[in-house]
Amino acid sequence: MRFASPPGIVIAVGILLPLAALDNAIDAWMKAGFGVGTGLLFTGSAAALLYAYLVRYFAVAFQPIEAGLARITPAMDASARSLGASPREVFARVHAPLLAPSLFAAALLVFVDVMKELPATLVLRPFNFDTLAVIAYQFAADERLGEAAIPSLTIVAVGVLPVILLSRAIARSSMPEQAAA
Repeated sequence: MRFASPPGIVIAVGILLPLAALDNAIDAWMKAGFGVGTGLLFTGSAAALLYAYLVRYFAVAFQPIEAGLARITPAMDASARSLGASPREVFARVHAPLLAPSLFAAALLVFVDVMKELPATLVLRPFNFDTLAVIAYQFAADERLGEAAIPSLTIVAVGVLPVILLSRAIARSSMPEQAAA
């Protein structure tokens, strides 16, 4: 099953509306019960932003992890279990080493995408919390393009490093196949 990733603004609005309703309900309950207003607890919090990133980039991370899980066969588990390994040892000695490259690739892909995410971050970010994408956007919106260049180039430079790492890892993993052919 393949997953599609909805646009960041759709996720932001989809998260913002229920969180605002929850914040209003908690605030009304606190005012009625204790005479104290709580304001916005969840709306505009780091937790809301992290949840938006989780929903938005699950599809990006799912693909490499699914490929890594496909490499683990039931025969590998059965072999390890027949040699006396506990389920924890099977995970530590069989699953973890086979999944490590896939988890690393998924983390790099998500890192690159999160670093340049703008719509959800603009809507859900806490006060005084600016990512490089937000800073670049604010400078560009103010037509301070010279100042926008530094955060923009930083995004590009930091985004290229994981791509280079992934390219080298893919090249290394495909070399034995080319030598055997």
